[in-house]
Amino acid sequence: MIDALIAGRIFGTPEQRTARNGSPFVTAKARIPTANGEVQFVNIVAFRESARTALLALEDGDSVALAGELKFTAYIGKDGLPHPGVDLSVHQVLTEYHVARKRKAVAATREPQAKPAPRDPDDFADEVPF
Repeated sequence: MIDALIAGRIFGTPEQRTARNGSPFVTAKARIPTANGEVQFVNIVAFRESARTALLALEDGDSVALAGELKFTAYIGKDGLPHPGVDLSVHQVLTEYHVARKRKAVAATREPQAKPAPRDPDDFADEVPF
């Protein structure tokens, strides 16, 4: 298992599905930029309710950061050649909405800083012996 944190944009529309055992899950694709300027598509699956809900609220092109279990795969493309694939089983979804909400929550818990008491100019009138 590789624990991963990736960031990119949602590609297409996330879809809710139901497994054979009746458990709901959500699938999606993410478009992740790489260091060399290329793009890697990542297949996403989410089973946790919080991750499913967050993914279903996203649309094509929305920015997202995803944390979860990364797995490398291979598939045969339409050209008949093998291609690498990347799958991510998502545990946590972080979007621009979540960042703004967390910043507000943190700001609300901070105590307002007290202003320093005004200083008396005589406090600095100490004579310095030479």
